Amino acid sequence: MEINELTPAERRVWEAFPRGDGVDFRAHPEDSSVDGADWGPERTLRAEVLRALLLGACPAEEGRVAGLKIKGARIVGKLDLRYAVVDHPIRLRDCWFERKPLMYGAQLRALVLGYSTLPGLTAATLRVDVVLRLSCCRITGPVRLAGARIAGGIFLQGAVIGPATGEEADEPPLQLNHVEVGTDIIANDLTVHGQLRLNGATVGGQISLDRARLLNPGAIALHAETLAVGTDLRADRLEARGTVNLTGVRIPGQVYFGRASFANPGGVALRASSCVVGEMWLRRCEPVQGTVSLRRSQFDLLHVEPRTWPDQIRVDGLTYRVLAPHLTAQERLPALEREESGYLPYAYEQLATAYRTVGDEAAARTVQLAKLRRHRRTLPRPARLWGLLQDLTVGYGYRPLRAAGWLLALLLTGALAYGTDPPRALKAGEAPDFNAVFYTIDLMLPIIGFGQEAAYAPSGWHQWLSYLLIVTGWVLATTTAAGVSRSLQRQ
Repeated sequence: MEINELTPAERRVWEAFPRGDGVDFRAHPEDSSVDGADWGPERTLRAEVLRALLLGACPAEEGRVAGLKIKGARIVGKLDLRYAVVDHPIRLRDCWFERKPLMYGAQLRALVLGYSTLPGLTAATLRVDVVLRLSCCRITGPVRLAGARIAGGIFLQGAVIGPATGEEADEPPLQLNHVEVGTDIIANDLTVHGQLRLNGATVGGQISLDRARLLNPGAIALHAETLAVGTDLRADRLEARGTVNLTGVRIPGQVYFGRASFANPGGVALRASSCVVGEMWLRRCEPVQGTVSLRRSQFDLLHVEPRTWPDQIRVDGLTYRVLAPHLTAQERLPALEREESGYLPYAYEQLATAYRTVGDEAAARTVQLAKLRRHRRTLPRPARLWGLLQDLTVGYGYRPLRAAGWLLALLLTGALAYGTDPPRALKAGEAPDFNAVFYTIDLMLPIIGFGQEAAYAPSGWHQWLSYLLIVTGWVLATTTAAGVSRSLQRQ
Protein backbone atom coordinates (compact mmCIF):
# COMPACT_ATOMS: atom_id res chain seq x y z
CA MET A 1 0.00 0.00 0.00
CA GLU A 2 1.37 3.41 -1.03
CA ILE A 3 1.16 6.46 1.20
CA ASN A 4 -0.54 8.48 -1.59
CA GLU A 5 -3.48 6.07 -1.38
CA LEU A 6 -4.20 7.05 2.22
CA THR A 7 -6.82 9.42 3.55
CA PRO A 8 -5.65 12.30 5.79
CA ALA A 9 -6.72 10.38 8.89
CA GLU A 10 -4.87 7.26 7.75
CA ARG A 11 -1.77 9.30 6.88
CA ARG A 12 -1.60 10.54 10.49
CA VAL A 13 -1.58 6.97 11.74
CA TRP A 14 0.93 5.84 9.11
CA GLU A 15 3.39 8.56 10.10
CA ALA A 16 2.98 7.97 13.85
CA PHE A 17 3.34 4.18 13.71
CA PRO A 18 7.15 3.90 13.17
CA ARG A 19 7.78 6.03 16.25
CA GLY A 20 5.09 4.38 18.38
CA ASP A 21 3.37 7.73 18.83
CA GLY A 22 -0.31 7.99 19.61
CA VAL A 23 -2.99 9.51 17.39
CA ASP A 24 -6.08 10.89 19.13
CA PHE A 25 -9.09 11.54 16.90
CA ARG A 26 -11.43 12.50 19.71
CA ALA A 27 -13.01 15.94 19.70
CA HIS A 28 -13.43 15.75 23.48
CA PRO A 29 -12.00 13.33 26.06
CA GLU A 30 -15.58 12.41 26.98
CA ASP A 31 -16.38 11.12 23.47
CA SER A 32 -17.96 7.64 23.59
CA SER A 33 -17.27 4.92 21.05
CA VAL A 34 -20.96 3.99 21.19
CA ASP A 35 -21.58 6.92 18.81
CA GLY A 36 -18.83 5.84 16.42
CA ALA A 37 -21.18 4.86 13.58
CA ASP A 38 -21.87 8.57 13.01
CA TRP A 39 -18.26 9.69 12.93
CA GLY A 40 -17.10 11.25 9.64
CA PRO A 41 -14.13 10.59 7.32
CA GLU A 42 -11.82 12.69 9.48
CA ARG A 43 -12.03 9.90 12.07
CA THR A 44 -12.38 6.89 9.78
CA LEU A 45 -9.64 4.30 9.20
CA ARG A 46 -9.70 1.29 6.92
CA ALA A 47 -8.88 -1.97 8.65
CA GLU A 48 -6.66 -3.02 5.75
CA VAL A 49 -4.39 -0.03 6.40
CA LEU A 50 -3.94 -1.05 10.04
CA ARG A 51 -3.27 -4.62 8.96
CA ALA A 52 -0.60 -3.48 6.53
CA LEU A 53 1.16 -1.47 9.24
CA LEU A 54 1.10 -4.37 11.71
CA LEU A 55 2.51 -6.79 9.12
CA GLY A 56 5.53 -4.63 8.33
CA ALA A 57 4.53 -2.16 5.61
CA CYS A 58 6.18 0.67 7.55
CA PRO A 59 9.27 -0.32 9.58
CA ALA A 60 10.15 1.24 12.92
CA GLU A 61 12.44 4.23 13.12
CA GLU A 62 15.86 3.51 14.49
CA GLY A 63 15.90 3.71 18.26
CA ARG A 64 12.09 3.67 18.51
CA VAL A 65 9.52 0.94 19.22
CA ALA A 66 6.86 0.94 16.54
CA GLY A 67 3.29 0.39 17.59
CA LEU A 68 -0.33 1.11 16.84
CA LYS A 69 -1.71 3.62 19.35
CA ILE A 70 -5.05 5.12 18.33
CA LYS A 71 -7.90 6.75 20.22
CA GLY A 72 -11.38 7.61 19.00
CA ALA A 73 -11.27 6.17 15.45
CA ARG A 74 -14.00 4.61 13.32
CA ILE A 75 -12.53 1.43 11.86
CA VAL A 76 -14.31 0.10 8.79
CA GLY A 77 -13.75 -3.20 7.04
CA LYS A 78 -12.34 -6.40 8.49
CA LEU A 79 -9.21 -6.32 10.65
CA ASP A 80 -8.00 -9.75 9.63
CA LEU A 81 -4.93 -10.92 11.55
CA ARG A 82 -5.61 -14.64 11.46
CA TYR A 83 -2.39 -16.65 12.00
CA ALA A 84 -0.37 -13.40 11.87
CA VAL A 85 2.77 -12.86 13.93
CA VAL A 86 2.76 -9.23 15.06
CA ASP A 87 5.73 -7.84 16.96
CA HIS A 88 4.13 -4.47 17.66
CA PRO A 89 1.70 -3.59 20.47
CA ILE A 90 -1.88 -2.89 19.38
CA ARG A 91 -3.72 -0.18 21.32
CA LEU A 92 -7.07 0.83 19.86
CA ARG A 93 -8.81 2.70 22.64
CA ASP A 94 -12.26 4.35 22.34
CA CYS A 95 -12.62 3.00 18.80
CA TRP A 96 -15.72 1.85 16.93
CA PHE A 97 -15.45 -1.27 14.78
CA GLU A 98 -17.73 -1.87 11.83
CA ARG A 99 -16.87 -5.58 11.75
CA LYS A 100 -15.49 -7.98 14.33
CA PRO A 101 -11.68 -8.31 14.35
CA LEU A 102 -10.38 -11.73 13.30
CA MET A 103 -7.33 -12.87 15.26
CA TYR A 104 -7.68 -16.66 15.26
CA GLY A 105 -4.29 -18.27 15.88
CA ALA A 106 -2.46 -14.93 15.88
CA GLN A 107 0.63 -14.16 17.96
CA LEU A 108 0.63 -10.64 19.38
CA ARG A 109 2.76 -8.62 21.74
CA ALA A 110 -0.15 -6.82 23.44
CA LEU A 111 -3.78 -6.14 22.57
CA VAL A 112 -5.63 -3.21 24.13
CA LEU A 113 -9.17 -2.42 23.00
CA GLY A 114 -10.40 -0.58 26.09
CA TYR A 115 -13.58 1.54 25.89
CA SER A 116 -14.19 0.42 22.31
CA THR A 117 -17.41 -0.79 20.68
CA LEU A 118 -17.24 -4.01 18.69
CA PRO A 119 -19.71 -6.42 17.06
CA GLY A 120 -17.62 -9.30 18.43
CA LEU A 121 -14.08 -10.66 18.58
CA THR A 122 -12.84 -13.93 17.08
CA ALA A 123 -9.51 -14.78 18.68
CA ALA A 124 -9.55 -18.45 19.65
CA THR A 125 -6.05 -19.91 20.26
CA LEU A 126 -4.66 -16.35 20.32
CA ARG A 127 -1.19 -15.91 21.82
CA VAL A 128 -0.40 -12.66 23.66
CA ASP A 129 3.00 -11.99 25.20
CA VAL A 130 1.98 -9.20 27.56
CA VAL A 131 -1.67 -8.33 28.20
CA LEU A 132 -5.18 -8.43 26.75
CA ARG A 133 -7.39 -5.48 27.72
CA LEU A 134 -11.10 -5.26 26.97
CA SER A 135 -11.91 -2.93 29.84
CA CYS A 136 -15.18 -0.97 29.49
CA CYS A 137 -15.79 -2.31 25.99
CA ARG A 138 -19.29 -2.63 24.53
CA ILE A 139 -19.38 -5.88 22.57
CA THR A 140 -22.63 -7.09 21.03
CA GLY A 141 -21.42 -10.37 19.52
CA PRO A 142 -19.49 -13.34 20.91
CA VAL A 143 -15.98 -12.87 22.26
CA ARG A 144 -14.22 -16.08 21.20
CA LEU A 145 -11.03 -16.61 23.17
CA ALA A 146 -11.18 -20.38 23.67
CA GLY A 147 -7.72 -21.88 24.00
CA ALA A 148 -5.97 -18.50 24.13
CA ARG A 149 -2.67 -18.16 25.96
CA ILE A 150 -2.04 -14.84 27.66
CA ALA A 151 1.33 -14.50 29.36
CA GLY A 152 0.14 -11.52 31.39
CA GLY A 153 -3.45 -10.85 32.41
CA ILE A 154 -6.92 -10.41 30.94
CA PHE A 155 -8.74 -7.23 31.94
CA LEU A 156 -12.50 -6.94 31.47
CA GLN A 157 -13.45 -4.31 34.07
CA GLY A 158 -16.70 -2.58 33.26
CA ALA A 159 -17.17 -4.39 29.95
CA VAL A 160 -20.68 -5.13 28.67
CA ILE A 161 -20.88 -8.20 26.45
CA GLY A 162 -23.96 -9.42 24.59
CA PRO A 163 -26.69 -10.21 24.11
CA ALA A 164 -25.85 -11.79 20.78
CA THR A 165 -28.50 -11.80 18.05
CA GLY A 166 -29.25 -13.64 14.84
CA GLU A 167 -27.26 -16.79 14.10
CA GLU A 168 -25.02 -16.15 17.11
CA ALA A 169 -27.88 -15.89 19.62
CA ASP A 170 -27.28 -19.41 20.98
CA GLU A 171 -23.53 -18.94 21.36
CA PRO A 172 -21.98 -17.97 24.72
CA PRO A 173 -21.15 -14.25 24.59
CA LEU A 174 -17.86 -14.61 26.49
CA GLN A 175 -15.81 -17.73 25.74
CA LEU A 176 -12.71 -18.14 27.90
CA ASN A 177 -12.80 -21.91 28.05
CA HIS A 178 -9.38 -23.61 28.17
CA VAL A 179 -7.51 -20.31 28.26
CA GLU A 180 -4.13 -20.18 29.97
CA VAL A 181 -3.48 -16.91 31.80
CA GLY A 182 -0.14 -16.25 33.42
CA THR A 183 -1.35 -13.78 36.04
CA ASP A 184 -4.93 -12.60 36.67
CA ILE A 185 -8.35 -12.24 35.11
CA ILE A 186 -9.74 -8.95 36.40
CA ALA A 187 -13.42 -8.58 35.50
CA ASN A 188 -14.86 -6.30 38.17
CA ASP A 189 -18.18 -4.68 37.13
CA LEU A 190 -18.38 -6.96 34.09
CA THR A 191 -21.86 -7.51 32.59
CA VAL A 192 -22.51 -10.58 30.44
CA HIS A 193 -25.90 -11.09 28.84
CA GLY A 194 -25.61 -14.85 28.47
CA GLN A 195 -23.01 -17.36 29.53
CA LEU A 196 -19.48 -16.67 30.75
CA ARG A 197 -17.61 -19.85 29.85
CA LEU A 198 -14.44 -20.61 31.81
CA ASN A 199 -14.42 -24.39 31.91
CA GLY A 200 -10.99 -25.97 31.71
CA ALA A 201 -9.22 -22.60 32.12
CA THR A 202 -5.93 -22.25 34.00
CA VAL A 203 -5.19 -18.97 35.75
CA GLY A 204 -1.86 -18.45 37.49
CA GLY A 205 -3.07 -15.68 39.81
CA GLN A 206 -6.61 -14.75 40.78
CA ILE A 207 -9.98 -14.22 39.13
CA SER A 208 -11.89 -11.15 40.29
CA LEU A 209 -15.60 -10.81 39.50
CA ASP A 210 -16.49 -8.20 42.10
CA ARG A 211 -19.85 -6.55 41.30
CA ALA A 212 -20.12 -8.54 38.08
CA ARG A 213 -23.53 -9.26 36.56
CA LEU A 214 -23.94 -12.63 34.83
CA LEU A 215 -27.40 -12.71 33.30
CA ASN A 216 -28.62 -15.95 31.72
CA PRO A 217 -31.93 -16.82 33.44
CA GLY A 218 -32.96 -20.46 33.24
CA ALA A 219 -29.56 -21.56 31.87
CA ILE A 220 -25.88 -21.55 32.90
CA ALA A 221 -24.61 -18.07 33.75
CA LEU A 222 -21.06 -19.08 34.75
CA HIS A 223 -19.71 -22.32 33.32
CA ALA A 224 -16.39 -22.97 35.06
CA GLU A 225 -16.02 -26.74 35.31
CA THR A 226 -12.49 -27.97 36.15
CA LEU A 227 -11.24 -24.40 36.44
CA ALA A 228 -7.79 -24.16 38.08
CA VAL A 229 -6.82 -20.92 39.82
CA GLY A 230 -3.47 -20.24 41.47
CA THR A 231 -4.78 -18.12 44.35
CA ASP A 232 -8.39 -16.89 44.74
CA LEU A 233 -11.72 -16.54 42.97
CA ARG A 234 -13.39 -13.38 44.27
CA ALA A 235 -16.96 -12.36 43.47
CA ASP A 236 -18.05 -9.79 46.02
CA ARG A 237 -21.59 -8.53 45.30
CA LEU A 238 -21.88 -10.85 42.32
CA GLU A 239 -25.31 -10.93 40.67
CA ALA A 240 -25.92 -14.28 38.97
CA ARG A 241 -29.16 -15.00 37.14
CA GLY A 242 -28.85 -18.62 36.10
CA THR A 243 -26.62 -21.46 37.27
CA VAL A 244 -23.14 -20.79 38.64
CA ASN A 245 -21.35 -24.05 37.81
CA LEU A 246 -18.01 -24.58 39.59
CA THR A 247 -17.91 -28.36 39.34
CA GLY A 248 -14.42 -29.77 39.81
CA VAL A 249 -12.58 -26.47 40.40
CA ARG A 250 -9.17 -26.50 42.09
CA ILE A 251 -8.48 -23.33 44.08
CA PRO A 252 -5.98 -23.42 46.97
CA GLY A 253 -7.03 -20.03 48.35
CA GLN A 254 -10.53 -18.59 48.64
CA VAL A 255 -13.72 -18.80 46.66
CA TYR A 256 -15.28 -15.64 48.05
CA PHE A 257 -18.93 -14.84 47.42
CA GLY A 258 -19.57 -11.88 49.70
CA ARG A 259 -23.05 -10.32 49.59
CA ALA A 260 -23.63 -12.18 46.34
CA SER A 261 -27.01 -12.92 44.80
CA PHE A 262 -27.79 -16.31 43.22
CA ALA A 263 -31.11 -16.86 41.47
CA ASN A 264 -32.25 -19.76 39.34
CA PRO A 265 -35.75 -20.64 40.60
CA GLY A 266 -36.73 -24.22 39.87
CA GLY A 267 -33.16 -25.26 39.04
CA VAL A 268 -29.63 -25.34 40.45
CA ALA A 269 -28.43 -21.87 41.41
CA LEU A 270 -24.96 -22.83 42.69
CA ARG A 271 -23.20 -26.08 41.79
CA ALA A 272 -19.82 -26.53 43.44
CA SER A 273 -19.54 -30.31 43.37
CA SER A 274 -16.30 -32.33 43.43
CA CYS A 275 -14.30 -29.19 44.24
CA VAL A 276 -11.07 -28.91 46.19
CA VAL A 277 -10.98 -25.41 47.69
CA GLY A 278 -9.11 -23.89 50.60
CA GLU A 279 -11.90 -21.62 51.83
CA MET A 280 -15.45 -21.37 50.53
CA TRP A 281 -17.15 -18.13 51.60
CA LEU A 282 -20.87 -17.41 51.21
CA ARG A 283 -20.73 -14.38 53.48
CA ARG A 284 -23.79 -12.23 54.07
CA CYS A 285 -25.37 -13.50 50.87
CA GLU A 286 -29.05 -13.18 50.13
CA PRO A 287 -31.08 -16.41 50.46
CA VAL A 288 -30.29 -18.48 47.38
CA GLN A 289 -33.17 -18.89 44.94
CA GLY A 290 -32.69 -22.39 43.62
CA THR A 291 -30.81 -25.51 44.70
CA VAL A 292 -27.25 -25.46 46.09
CA SER A 293 -25.13 -28.53 45.31
CA LEU A 294 -21.86 -29.12 47.20
CA ARG A 295 -21.64 -32.88 46.68
CA ARG A 296 -18.26 -34.57 47.18
CA SER A 297 -16.43 -31.26 47.64
CA GLN A 298 -13.57 -30.65 50.07
CA PHE A 299 -13.18 -27.36 51.91
CA ASP A 300 -10.76 -26.48 54.68
CA LEU A 301 -13.22 -23.78 55.76
CA LEU A 302 -16.86 -23.40 54.78
CA HIS A 303 -18.39 -20.05 55.72
CA VAL A 304 -22.15 -19.93 55.26
CA GLU A 305 -24.95 -18.46 57.35
CA PRO A 306 -28.08 -20.58 57.86
CA ARG A 307 -30.32 -17.98 56.20
CA THR A 308 -28.35 -18.34 52.95
CA TRP A 309 -29.38 -21.97 52.39
CA PRO A 310 -32.29 -22.48 49.99
CA ASP A 311 -35.16 -24.91 50.51
CA GLN A 312 -33.20 -27.71 48.84
CA ILE A 313 -29.51 -28.54 49.15
CA ARG A 314 -27.26 -31.40 48.04
CA VAL A 315 -24.40 -32.13 50.44
CA ASP A 316 -23.81 -35.85 50.00
CA GLY A 317 -20.09 -36.45 50.52
CA LEU A 318 -19.33 -32.83 51.44
CA THR A 319 -16.23 -32.55 53.64
CA TYR A 320 -15.10 -29.50 55.59
CA ARG A 321 -12.74 -29.07 58.53
CA VAL A 322 -14.19 -25.86 60.00
CA LEU A 323 -17.71 -24.45 59.60
CA ALA A 324 -18.06 -20.70 60.11
CA PRO A 325 -19.41 -18.57 61.61
CA HIS A 326 -19.48 -20.62 64.79
CA LEU A 327 -23.15 -21.08 65.68
CA THR A 328 -25.09 -23.40 67.94
CA ALA A 329 -26.07 -26.85 66.74
CA GLN A 330 -29.73 -25.83 66.90
CA GLU A 331 -29.03 -23.13 64.30
CA ARG A 332 -27.14 -25.48 61.98
CA LEU A 333 -29.28 -28.62 62.11
CA PRO A 334 -32.34 -27.35 60.14
CA ALA A 335 -30.21 -27.11 56.99
CA LEU A 336 -29.60 -30.87 57.06
CA GLU A 337 -33.36 -31.41 56.87
CA ARG A 338 -33.28 -29.73 53.45
CA GLU A 339 -31.11 -32.41 51.85
CA GLU A 340 -32.77 -33.38 48.58
CA SER A 341 -31.92 -37.09 49.02
CA GLY A 342 -33.48 -37.28 52.48
CA TYR A 343 -31.64 -38.61 55.51
CA LEU A 344 -27.84 -38.59 55.08
CA PRO A 345 -25.97 -39.99 58.12
CA TYR A 346 -22.67 -38.66 56.77
CA ALA A 347 -23.92 -35.05 56.80
CA TYR A 348 -24.60 -35.28 60.54
CA GLU A 349 -21.25 -36.98 61.19
CA GLN A 350 -19.45 -34.23 59.26
CA LEU A 351 -21.19 -31.48 61.24
CA ALA A 352 -20.37 -33.21 64.52
CA THR A 353 -16.72 -33.59 63.45
CA ALA A 354 -16.54 -29.87 62.64
CA TYR A 355 -17.77 -29.02 66.14
CA ARG A 356 -15.19 -31.34 67.68
CA THR A 357 -12.47 -29.70 65.60
CA VAL A 358 -13.14 -26.40 67.35
CA GLY A 359 -13.59 -28.10 70.74
CA ASP A 360 -17.38 -27.78 71.07
CA GLU A 361 -18.20 -31.26 72.39
CA ALA A 362 -21.65 -30.24 73.63
CA ALA A 363 -22.70 -29.18 70.13
CA ALA A 364 -21.22 -32.37 68.68
CA ARG A 365 -23.35 -34.47 71.05
CA THR A 366 -26.44 -32.47 70.09
CA VAL A 367 -25.78 -33.23 66.43
CA GLN A 368 -25.30 -36.93 67.13
CA LEU A 369 -28.58 -37.00 69.05
CA ALA A 370 -30.35 -35.24 66.18
CA LYS A 371 -28.88 -37.80 63.78
CA LEU A 372 -30.35 -40.71 65.77
CA ARG A 373 -33.72 -38.99 66.01
CA ARG A 374 -33.70 -38.37 62.27
CA HIS A 375 -32.71 -41.99 61.65
CA ARG A 376 -35.56 -43.18 63.87
CA ARG A 377 -38.08 -41.75 61.41
CA THR A 378 -36.79 -44.17 58.76
CA LEU A 379 -37.24 -47.32 60.88
CA PRO A 380 -40.18 -49.76 61.19
CA ARG A 381 -42.71 -49.02 63.93
CA PRO A 382 -41.32 -51.44 66.60
CA ALA A 383 -37.81 -50.06 66.13
CA ARG A 384 -39.15 -46.51 66.30
CA LEU A 385 -40.83 -47.27 69.63
CA TRP A 386 -37.60 -48.72 71.05
CA GLY A 387 -35.68 -45.69 69.80
CA LEU A 388 -38.25 -43.33 71.33
CA LEU A 389 -37.85 -45.10 74.67
CA GLN A 390 -34.06 -44.68 74.51
CA ASP A 391 -34.51 -41.03 73.60
CA LEU A 392 -36.89 -40.29 76.46
CA THR A 393 -34.84 -42.11 79.05
CA VAL A 394 -31.20 -41.28 78.30
CA GLY A 395 -31.19 -39.36 75.01
CA TYR A 396 -29.57 -42.33 73.23
CA GLY A 397 -26.74 -42.10 75.73
CA TYR A 398 -25.91 -38.50 74.83
CA ARG A 399 -27.89 -37.17 77.80
CA PRO A 400 -26.50 -39.18 80.75
CA LEU A 401 -27.88 -36.75 83.35
CA ARG A 402 -31.35 -37.65 82.14
CA ALA A 403 -30.65 -41.29 83.08
CA ALA A 404 -29.42 -40.19 86.49
CA GLY A 405 -32.66 -38.29 86.98
CA TRP A 406 -34.77 -41.30 86.09
CA LEU A 407 -32.72 -43.55 88.37
CA LEU A 408 -33.01 -41.10 91.25
CA ALA A 409 -36.78 -40.80 90.77
CA LEU A 410 -37.20 -44.58 90.72
CA LEU A 411 -34.90 -44.99 93.69
CA LEU A 412 -36.96 -42.54 95.76
CA THR A 413 -40.20 -44.23 94.70
CA GLY A 414 -38.97 -47.69 95.66
CA ALA A 415 -37.36 -46.52 98.90
CA LEU A 416 -40.57 -44.81 100.05
CA ALA A 417 -42.80 -47.71 99.01
CA TYR A 418 -40.74 -50.47 100.57
CA GLY A 419 -39.68 -48.36 103.54
CA THR A 420 -43.30 -47.86 104.67
CA ASP A 421 -44.30 -51.50 104.02
CA PRO A 422 -41.25 -53.79 103.94
CA PRO A 423 -41.59 -57.12 102.07
CA ARG A 424 -41.50 -60.37 104.02
CA ALA A 425 -38.27 -62.34 104.43
CA LEU A 426 -38.03 -65.62 102.53
CA LYS A 427 -36.18 -67.33 105.41
CA ALA A 428 -36.91 -65.83 108.78
CA GLY A 429 -33.86 -65.44 110.96
CA GLU A 430 -31.43 -65.86 108.02
CA ALA A 431 -32.18 -62.70 106.03
CA PRO A 432 -30.01 -59.61 106.52
CA ASP A 433 -31.52 -56.51 108.00
CA PHE A 434 -33.86 -54.95 105.46
CA ASN A 435 -32.76 -51.67 103.78
CA ALA A 436 -35.31 -50.11 101.43
CA VAL A 437 -32.70 -48.09 99.48
CA PHE A 438 -30.35 -50.99 98.77
CA TYR A 439 -33.28 -53.33 98.09
CA THR A 440 -34.48 -50.88 95.39
CA ILE A 441 -30.95 -50.66 93.97
CA ASP A 442 -30.79 -54.46 93.82
CA LEU A 443 -34.00 -54.49 91.77
CA MET A 444 -32.98 -51.74 89.32
CA LEU A 445 -29.32 -52.58 88.71
CA PRO A 446 -28.90 -56.29 87.94
CA ILE A 447 -25.13 -56.07 87.76
CA ILE A 448 -24.95 -54.99 91.42
CA GLY A 449 -25.93 -57.30 94.30
CA PHE A 450 -26.36 -56.33 97.95
CA GLY A 451 -28.15 -59.53 98.96
CA GLN A 452 -31.46 -57.75 99.53
CA GLU A 453 -33.45 -58.92 96.48
CA ALA A 454 -32.75 -62.63 97.08
CA ALA A 455 -33.71 -62.44 100.75
CA TYR A 456 -37.07 -60.69 100.51
CA ALA A 457 -40.25 -61.30 98.47
CA PRO A 458 -42.72 -58.44 97.94
CA SER A 459 -46.41 -59.13 97.55
CA GLY A 460 -49.46 -57.37 96.19
CA TRP A 461 -48.89 -54.11 94.37
CA HIS A 462 -45.34 -54.02 95.77
CA GLN A 463 -44.61 -57.05 93.61
CA TRP A 464 -45.81 -55.21 90.50
CA LEU A 465 -43.64 -52.27 91.53
CA SER A 466 -40.64 -54.61 91.72
CA TYR A 467 -41.35 -55.79 88.15
CA LEU A 468 -41.47 -52.18 86.99
CA LEU A 469 -38.19 -51.37 88.70
CA ILE A 470 -36.49 -54.43 87.19
CA VAL A 471 -37.66 -53.65 83.63
CA THR A 472 -36.87 -49.93 83.77
CA GLY A 473 -33.54 -50.70 85.41
CA TRP A 474 -32.61 -52.98 82.53
CA VAL A 475 -33.65 -50.33 79.97
CA LEU A 476 -31.66 -47.61 81.69
CA ALA A 477 -28.64 -49.86 82.12
CA THR A 478 -28.52 -51.04 78.49
CA THR A 479 -29.11 -47.61 76.98
CA THR A 480 -26.54 -46.02 79.26
CA ALA A 481 -24.03 -48.74 78.34
CA ALA A 482 -24.72 -48.09 74.65
CA GLY A 483 -24.09 -44.39 75.16
CA VAL A 484 -20.83 -45.04 76.99
CA SER A 485 -19.74 -47.41 74.21
CA ARG A 486 -20.39 -44.72 71.56
CA SER A 487 -18.44 -42.20 73.61
CA LEU A 488 -15.46 -44.54 73.89
CA GLN A 489 -15.56 -45.25 70.15
CA ARG A 490 -15.49 -41.49 69.39
CA GLN A 491 -12.44 -41.07 71.59
